[in-house]
Amino acid sequence: MKKLLIVVLLISLLALPVFATGDSETKNLTVYAGMLEEHAAAVCQAFEAETGIKTNFVRMSGGEIFARIKAEKENPQASVWYGGGSLTFIEAANEGLLVPYTSPATDKIPAQFKDSKGYWTGIYTGYLGFYADKDWLAKVGMDMPDSWEDLLDPRLKGEIVMAHPGSSSTAYNMLTTVLQVMGEEKGWQYLQKLNQNIRQYTKSGSAGGRMVQLRETGLTIGYLHDAISFKREGYDHIVMSAPSEGTGYEIGAVGIIKGAPELEEAKQFVDFVLRSDVQEIGQTVNALQFLTNPDAVPPEEVASIKGAKLITQDDAWSGAHRSEFLEKFNELTKTTVPTT
Repeated sequence: MKKLLIVVLLISLLALPVFATGDSETKNLTVYAGMLEEHAAAVCQAFEAETGIKTNFVRMSGGEIFARIKAEKENPQASVWYGGGSLTFIEAANEGLLVPYTSPATDKIPAQFKDSKGYWTGIYTGYLGFYADKDWLAKVGMDMPDSWEDLLDPRLKGEIVMAHPGSSSTAYNMLTTVLQVMGEEKGWQYLQKLNQNIRQYTKSGSAGGRMVQLRETGLTIGYLHDAISFKREGYDHIVMSAPSEGTGYEIGAVGIIKGAPELEEAKQFVDFVLRSDVQEIGQTVNALQFLTNPDAVPPEEVASIKGAKLITQDDAWSGAHRSEFLEKFNELTKTTVPTT
């Protein structure tokens, strides 16, 4: 009887560390974020506070994230792709780099803002346009450009900064918008002419806006909600417009990386960011986009751009031709993807 008691006690003692380790194990989640860094930080902190899942994010442009998950496809280092244009998500899904997941919260999101197979779901939308330094425009005697053709004005030579479509989903959206507005043949001719007025192709879609903000260049092409953010910060010299021929828009998306090492945590994160209250977090850090959850209240400032003329955007076509179009853009402009 004593021997039996000793054996039971030993088994109990050996089992204790196993149970203790399981209960105290910290869950983790790594996110690749293609959005404003402050926005990603605020949402990841809120997710960690609510769930207890330790959440880390790495901020990159959309093109960089695509390249990273493609390079890591045999051994994924992150589980979620959060933010950045859906066009790049479409190509990633076509290459088998994402796994479909239909969140219960997806029912709230309108059909035009999500992938029918569940590879990505939109979290915000933003309109492409131009913003400029009004003091620089006055200095050269130029009105604010309000059409794509206006950007070919010789007075803008060396004064336009935009991101490179190979590294930025913003710039790739601009490229395919031009091809859809003008048709492919005339669109490529236009981009070749526009290249003569470009001072610099940046890595990030928001970099040109910062240069206008700091009066380092005359004009940039980007998302108008970024210009609104700068104006909210007090940079009143910034003026903006949407091209009269029509403009494109981004759908900032979220998706799960195929082979995600933290799959269940990734699903929880997707559920979380589709909620209306979570989508509203962005405006607390000057991320001023339209929101995809109809219950979410968008920032007041975006009302000023609500009337922009939008094209009927063919995202499936744009996503399917991304590699081809980027190669052609590099050839016509004699450029490569910037590293900084």
